[in-house]
Amino acid sequence: MIDNLEYNTEREHLIIPEYGRHLQKMINHAKSAESKEERERLAKAIISVMGNLQPHLRDVPDFQHKLWDQLFIMSNFELDVDSPFPKPSKELLAERPDPLKYPQNFPKYRFYGNNIKTMIDVANTWEEGELKDALLYTIANHMKKCFLNWNKDTVEDAVIFNHLFELSNGKIDLRNSKEDLSDSSSLMRTKTKFSHNNNNHKKKKSSNRQRKRY
Repeated sequence: MIDNLEYNTEREHLIIPEYGRHLQKMINHAKSAESKEERERLAKAIISVMGNLQPHLRDVPDFQHKLWDQLFIMSNFELDVDSPFPKPSKELLAERPDPLKYPQNFPKYRFYGNNIKTMIDVANTWEEGELKDALLYTIANHMKKCFLNWNKDTVEDAVIFNHLFELSNGKIDLRNSKEDLSDSSSLMRTKTKFSHNNNNHKKKKSSNRQRKRY
């Protein structure tokens, strides 16, 4: 008995494994039928079985078309029968899709992130006024916080203003501004405060789990 054992690695490759090996054998049998009438009769019976094996596809538009396409694919396009739908092309199936064009962003200062450039571009579209000034200093403070997340040491406001001038292509110039940005310690304290609160919340949860309930 051991000598007659069959391993899947030694069996014929399944083109669409979801339908199983028995359906593949049915398709191979249909290919070997001599008369075209017999092949078409077997093909329609196989399509019926495939529909029963995939009931969730019945609500999909062109359900029958999909089954016939899969039948020809599993027959390696060698089943000579008439189909109620256009037959799929082997060349089209083997054709590789075009590579997707992913946006490639290579910012000079990666620690600011890609969104900061979008914020700067939006700020450049705003009209001059107090609202725009507030937005510019908000962006600058956010840049300072990102810088401190990357480099824990303190950073001078002049460095942030120079980076903002460079990232905006010279359209935003706060280098001669007399207004200071938020203090480094206060920006970092906000982060520590939230992390401390999260730790306390986790401790409370764990203590509640250990409490006995009667």
